Amino acid sequence: MKDCFFASDIHGDTDRYKKLFRLIEAERPPAVFLGGDILPGAVMMLSSGFQDADFVNDFLFHGFSELKKRMGGKYPRVFLILGNDDGRFQEAAVMDAASRGAWEYAHGRSIPFEGITVYGYSYVPPTPFRLKDWERYDVSRYADPGCIHPEDGVHTIPVSESELRYATIREDLELLADGDDLSRAIFLFHSPPYGTSLDRAALDGKTVDHVPLDVHVGSMAIKRFIEKRQPLATLHGHIHESVRLTGSWKEVYGTTTILGAAHDGPELALIRFNPGKPSDARRELV
Repeated sequence: MKDCFFASDIHGDTDRYKKLFRLIEAERPPAVFLGGDILPGAVMMLSSGFQDADFVNDFLFHGFSELKKRMGGKYPRVFLILGNDDGRFQEAAVMDAASRGAWEYAHGRSIPFEGITVYGYSYVPPTPFRLKDWERYDVSRYADPGCIHPEDGVHTIPVSESELRYATIREDLELLADGDDLSRAIFLFHSPPYGTSLDRAALDGKTVDHVPLDVHVGSMAIKRFIEKRQPLATLHGHIHESVRLTGSWKEVYGTTTILGAAHDGPELALIRFNPGKPSDARRELV
């Protein structure tokens, strides 16, 4: 199989999307993975009155659809999820575009792909940000100092009190993977695993009420899941500055290769990887 593409945290930047479209058409990868935070920031949109603009249909669906027309049978499988900065009120439009063939919405699903199974999962542990559409408690009802609990933030769609209080990433992953053999599975996550080079935040020396903040802000549940279940590869975004701070975007845990595509510069960070040997992945800033 040829190399697949992975990008994340594009945040509605049309210049970066246009770069991605050109590379897809030129290189014709078999699949493209988009790891969340793919839309203009929901909080910005809602506060600025931009909520009437339909980025999903007016730009994203249009761009991928035009690409599909030009590429025909060479058009790749496109797997995507949303991230914690993507308002869930946009999920209906994303799913509608999926039904029209632009991409495949992977959150909470398992999707066959050329002898591999793709799983998608959008939720991240509690953050300091107000928008909570894609936040869950991690392994217990705990939030780090400075972080806002899921039930105390803003949601763009109704969520039951029970789900806000008691749902966890740990339980979600158990249900999503169930008893599946994951040796040929790729997980498309938004959150990175805790305590790795992919979840290193710029929190050095910062405190809340004199309590030092943990510089690692990823998911313990995802880290434990990877260590226990050993999928073939996991793809992550979310923490933009992690690669700049650690110098690393790739790690190997047992038989699992973890890859991070978040980037805090103006370029498109593109990861090329062959599912047959994901440890040979390459990262390019375009």
